[in-house]
Amino acid sequence: MKGSAVGSVVLVPYADALMSLAQSQNLVDEFGDNCAALLELLDESPELSEILSNPIVKIVDKKAILANIVTDQVHPFVSNFLMILVDRRRIGYLRGICQRYQAALRALKGIVLAEVTSAVALTDAQTQSIRDRVQGMTGSNSVEIATNIDPEIIGGVIIKVGSQVIDSSLRAEIRRLGLSIA
Repeated sequence: MKGSAVGSVVLVPYADALMSLAQSQNLVDEFGDNCAALLELLDESPELSEILSNPIVKIVDKKAILANIVTDQVHPFVSNFLMILVDRRRIGYLRGICQRYQAALRALKGIVLAEVTSAVALTDAQTQSIRDRVQGMTGSNSVEIATNIDPEIIGGVIIKVGSQVIDSSLRAEIRRLGLSIA
């Protein structure tokens, strides 16, 4: 399945179901925290992602692994949701489902996600300045900052909010200068 097909067939319905359950139980923020913890776990352990995605690994084994790792870290409803994903052979899509859930949570709360790429780690003052600028630009209630470090941009920052990209990196300035000279 291609990216858009996976999005419409698997990710959206499961993320929507999780959001619906969270709203009905007044657990929207707790489920959001659980999804963040699961995403962090998947990022820290590529081996776990591989095991969960591997069709050769038995369902019983996947459930046992998840039970040992996440039972104490997530709400029981989220734990049950994970077991349903395993039963339906959709656990390999966990990362995408959690990301979709968090996007729905941000939309529900009027929070904008700004993906910021810089050459070096940003200070708290720089992060706050970017947060204020994006909030003024979008008129949102709040701004969540996701930072990435890419030394190849040399200096400056690249800010992505939705489909809008503000590239004030030194690499982009050099490219623009080269185009204007040519």
